[in-house]
Amino acid sequence: MSVVFVVLFLLLLLACLTLHVLGLPANWLLLGLVALWDYFHPAPHLGFAFYAMLVCVALAGEAVELFAQLVGARKYGATGKGNLGGFLGAFGGALLGAPFFLGVGALFGAVAGAFVGCYVFERAHGRTGAEARRAAMGAMYGKVFGLTAKVACGVVMWAATARTLWPA
Repeated sequence: MSVVFVVLFLLLLLACLTLHVLGLPANWLLLGLVALWDYFHPAPHLGFAFYAMLVCVALAGEAVELFAQLVGARKYGATGKGNLGGFLGAFGGALLGAPFFLGVGALFGAVAGAFVGCYVFERAHGRTGAEARRAAMGAMYGKVFGLTAKVACGVVMWAATARTLWPA
């Protein structure tokens, strides 16, 4: 019976990772669910080192998501104001896109918002259309890479949990 519970819990954690598509903090929810499992499960506890690893991976996912967008935009010629616009646009786009396509619109909204926000801020500060478009493409590419890296960090968290919980 214990194997059935572990399988069901791992499937729940895997389903939790799909929340990335909705722009929700799936990695942190996964961490919280693992902590609840550890609290209510009678087996030996997972330990500080395991939780420290999960927190570090979750923080790395957040940092990579943020810095990938910033570095991507900078690489394509964005200014600091354009980066700010890309960040604000991604946030606003995720919020505005969330009601569409059963919540999946948040993903598309974040990516499109990074482009639009960077473009608008660059144009508002005197850049030409071509320069602003190039910078906005960098912000969009960075956002896509950052989201991909964040999902990859969630998969690492899931795999580490599965390896730890699976009965040997």
